[in-house]
Amino acid sequence: MVRKQFSGKEKAAILLISLGPEKSAEIFKHLNEEEIEELTLQIANMRMVSSDEKKQVIEDFYQLALAQEYISEGGINYAKEILERALGTEKAIDIINRLTSSLHVRPFEFIRKADPNQLLNYIQNEHPQTIALILSYLQPNQAAQILASLPAEKQGEVTRRIATMDRTSPDVIKEVEKVLETKFSNILTQDFTTTGGIQTVVDILNSVDRGTEKAIMEELDIKDAELSEEIRRRMFVFEDIVSLDNRSIQRIIREIDNSQWAIALKGASEEVKKAIFSNMSKRLVEMIKEDIEFMGPVRIRDIEEAQQNIVNVIRKLEEDGEIITPRGGDEVIV
Repeated sequence: MVRKQFSGKEKAAILLISLGPEKSAEIFKHLNEEEIEELTLQIANMRMVSSDEKKQVIEDFYQLALAQEYISEGGINYAKEILERALGTEKAIDIINRLTSSLHVRPFEFIRKADPNQLLNYIQNEHPQTIALILSYLQPNQAAQILASLPAEKQGEVTRRIATMDRTSPDVIKEVEKVLETKFSNILTQDFTTTGGIQTVVDILNSVDRGTEKAIMEELDIKDAELSEEIRRRMFVFEDIVSLDNRSIQRIIREIDNSQWAIALKGASEEVKKAIFSNMSKRLVEMIKEDIEFMGPVRIRDIEEAQQNIVNVIRKLEEDGEIITPRGGDEVIV
């Protein structure tokens, strides 16, 4: 069969068509509005897709996912070796050649399994920008441990630089990698340059202890209030309610108007609904369920706004010490 060349959007559209409406809808939940609009338009404009074309796209997707898993486990050389054993040298090389540009192979992979304390010894005296670059590529809990161990005057500066980092020159990444490679005796070559960003900071701060988080956020409040607010907005999301204890959920329920709960829960997962309803009186649950049933269609934007309002209340209650949201690095409270 002659392989047909598709663009990335065409492949995505064909894959969604192949998966069917139910599974595609689940995927759409993880995309932003712009991505959903682009894919919907692409699907709408697709001509008839043959079974061979569907098979080709699904095979590519499977191979990409498989190769990505192997690379995450042991690097691109490990992935190539496993694929060779499974599919033969020729097929393995073909897969690697076709998919390498799409695979998310992260720089500094060789230090992602290193002991944070050992790594701290090598980087704590580096420039904040260098530390920020390295931490942005580590696992959040690993980066959090290092960030919490840095001198207080460096913590906020490193955090700010991670949050405002967008794209880093491959030459800069390679230069920093070379220095660390000589110390850790592992080599990983890499082309990807996008790193850092606000979500990276959120992942890290969600893993540090509250004392470190508070100190960092207070410094960011002074240096970049807008950035600080955006980080706070993302640190606890509505779905995280399921991680709260019953006492905290009951306290939150008392602060929120019933109409807000109805809108917010209309677009919530069953797990979140269960967490909320199990902490309400039977009569109140019935009232809110009736409100949800009879309110009719609600715009996603309105649901998200109601959920964000509840999240804001949760943050305020936590700041006031009335509830505790689970966080990596916290001591166990009994």
